Amino acid sequence: MAAVIASRRARHGPSRREFVVLFVTGLLAFFAAWQALSMIGIVPRSFLPGPIDVLQTIVRLSYEKYSGDTLWRHLLASIGRFGMGFLLAAAVGIPLGLLMGWYRWLDDVVSPFFESLRFVAPIAWVPFAGLWFGTGIGGPILVIFSGAFPPCLINAYRGAKYVDRRLVEAAQTLGASGPRMVTDVLLPASLPSIVAGLRVGAGLGWQSLVGAELIVVASGVGYLMVQAQLNLNTPTVMAGMIAIGLVGVAIDLALRALENRINQNWGRES
Repeated sequence: MAAVIASRRARHGPSRREFVVLFVTGLLAFFAAWQALSMIGIVPRSFLPGPIDVLQTIVRLSYEKYSGDTLWRHLLASIGRFGMGFLLAAAVGIPLGLLMGWYRWLDDVVSPFFESLRFVAPIAWVPFAGLWFGTGIGGPILVIFSGAFPPCLINAYRGAKYVDRRLVEAAQTLGASGPRMVTDVLLPASLPSIVAGLRVGAGLGWQSLVGAELIVVASGVGYLMVQAQLNLNTPTVMAGMIAIGLVGVAIDLALRALENRINQNWGRES
């Protein structure tokens, strides 16, 4: 019996309860090691504050202004910029990817430009964002767009390109035209691939936002971290990093839940 249970665990991995226990244990071990290194003094506490110091800083920044605002207001400014840039990337990338997957001539026109630009790192657009938009909202949106746009387009394109040909033939038999084919056949059939692209694009867009905020804005978590670094305020820098990480995890979990739901509806396992 024990061998059967062990064999099942080897195939399916740990149970949800075991996963939670392992996750909490690893997390506690990490924070304990971090606190011990800070207390031992191998690295000065001014450069490596302990988790308790950072937690106290997060609590203090939640009601005290730093660099013009509280931590949460800076975080809301970052989320607002991310939302605008990410939605723009999805609004442009998904329809364009679907159209490229159906219209060969559009694929031939767009692909050379897209392939040459998608390998440019989003952070490389920061100087142009600063020159073109200064510290306005347009700069961060440009940088976020450059990070989130390629995955949105690529996954929509692949979803449309590899849709089941029987669906296409059935729609053509019923007289579906080009635009109707894209909206009524390719879009629904490509939805799992599109959501997977949104998840990747959201991660890249959030990372790109932080890079933009380090240079071309006057608010946001990245701006807060820069100001703290200039003042040698390491706890505030680490508080900003933790806030960035938590928001990134929340965005990924939300999109992962959407992806799992769509995959279940399409009869697939995540």
